[in-house]
Amino acid sequence: MDLLFNISHICKSRSGKGLRRGPAFTLKCQAFSISSEDNEFVTVGCDTYGHLHSFLNGTKSSIGCLMRCVSKESVQSMQRQENCTGIGCWKINIPTGMKDIMIQAFNYDNFNYSSDFNNCSSSFVVKKGTYTFNIDECKTTNHTCISQNNCLNTNGSYECFCPKGRSGNGKKEEGCHQKDVTKVVIGVAAGIVILCVGTTSLYLIYQKRKLNKLRQKYFQQNGGSILLQKLSTRENSSQIQIFTQQELKKATNNFDESLIIGKGGFGTVFKGHLADNRIVAIKKSKIVDKSQSEQFANEVIVLSQINHRNVVKLLGCCLETEVPLLVYEFVNNGTLFDFIHTERKVNDATWKTRVRIAAEAAGALSYLHSEASIPIIHRDVKSANILLDDTYTAKVSDFGASRFIPLDQTELATIVQGTIGYLDPEYMQTSQLTEKSDVYSFGAVLVEMLTGEKPYSFGRPEEKRSLANHFLCCLKEDRLFDVLQVGILNEENEKEIKKVAILAAKCLRVNGEERPSMKEVAMELEMHQWINTDPNVKETDYLVHEASSNIYEPGDSSCHQEYDSITDQIPPALGDGR
Repeated sequence: MDLLFNISHICKSRSGKGLRRGPAFTLKCQAFSISSEDNEFVTVGCDTYGHLHSFLNGTKSSIGCLMRCVSKESVQSMQRQENCTGIGCWKINIPTGMKDIMIQAFNYDNFNYSSDFNNCSSSFVVKKGTYTFNIDECKTTNHTCISQNNCLNTNGSYECFCPKGRSGNGKKEEGCHQKDVTKVVIGVAAGIVILCVGTTSLYLIYQKRKLNKLRQKYFQQNGGSILLQKLSTRENSSQIQIFTQQELKKATNNFDESLIIGKGGFGTVFKGHLADNRIVAIKKSKIVDKSQSEQFANEVIVLSQINHRNVVKLLGCCLETEVPLLVYEFVNNGTLFDFIHTERKVNDATWKTRVRIAAEAAGALSYLHSEASIPIIHRDVKSANILLDDTYTAKVSDFGASRFIPLDQTELATIVQGTIGYLDPEYMQTSQLTEKSDVYSFGAVLVEMLTGEKPYSFGRPEEKRSLANHFLCCLKEDRLFDVLQVGILNEENEKEIKKVAILAAKCLRVNGEERPSMKEVAMELEMHQWINTDPNVKETDYLVHEASSNIYEPGDSSCHQEYDSITDQIPPALGDGR
């Protein structure tokens, strides 16, 4: 009977050296032996060894063949002659009576020659006259392609294909058929879409990574690591929140200009709505000193710990932008500047509200100067930086120009910054910033509150451009009532107004050492009774005495002389204010 039996294959590994074995296949059949007349044992390959084992009466016997290919040309020559005589192919007869046979192919990786015609070796038993040594299956009927024209010969095998313009696998069972143009177009379109989507996705991923790296750079540059380290060592670290740029963009509708509630020389303030429904004020600074990242981190820590009802609370910050963003509590009723300069009926109630606001602001500045963990000089005290809530409670704000004074120092050398009209003339001349610089600025706020006029205006006559200078002249010449805002004075508040005017004059003394401290100013504003040290002296005489003896040096011929000499030195950059 005829049987179909396995072929043992082994291919070169290109990595190891030595003899490598292919799979062994065994045919056990006790009743029959392999016909030596009808069969032959064949091994195909180069650098190949194939053997055939059998058992006869319990005795093992083997036959085999070893081949080495000397050159490619010799193999190709044997193929053309379809000979199997030892080069690339060897067939031998099978001895009589072989039972329970096992065949196996081997190859030698350490031989120098590797044939291009076949990298694999094969050993098999085949019926005599049925095997021809030719690996071009396309020229024989030993392929499954539709025809020889659809067959491509390969090393050791073949491939079926369809001609251009037709689809299929070229094999007999499926064949070839005309391509569906619609499917092709859809496929091409789908491919283009996938390519575009993939390219876009890769670009977006790249941009996202680039943006994340930039945010991380800014975070480090703005002292983020220092701030986090300091927060982790403080018990009150929960009081300050680190916001992401995305959170604040969402809160301000990507910093929509319609949400701007304030602008200044140091930045812009936006109204924002956080995800937890809190309404906040978000300050976007214009510039930042990159070398002061550690100082900025310290300032955020200290400001976050200020707990005073008349100081705007710092809630947190964002360090992922080129300049840090600061998040404050939102104060919804405008500023003291708006309250003073908005057209309204001015009366005694208006005056009392102004005095209360001034007292609250003075108390806040006193707290910053003497009760904060590190003394803080505001450096830009003005009515526009005193916010008002819905009950007209004062909230001192805008610490963009503020400086911390080390506990062992009383002054600090800085570049002059501030707003003309409120700026301390001594600070302008010496560049030495002290707590008394804030006192002078607060004195200008008191004068603004008394007169209802802006501290400095180029639209006024030259002698009245500086409100502080004009006010002091009127006070010295006993013309205080000429400079007061119309409607603010009555019989009940006359004495109180005069005493506030004297307090303002004390704050505006040119020599900073002669000015009162903010603590003294706050205490005086909070007093319910104003004490005149000499009851025999008329009130007007007392005012004139206070003004002339403390504000001006003896022998001055003009009350405008000293301030005019200072204003001549105002840097041009300060002329426009903030």
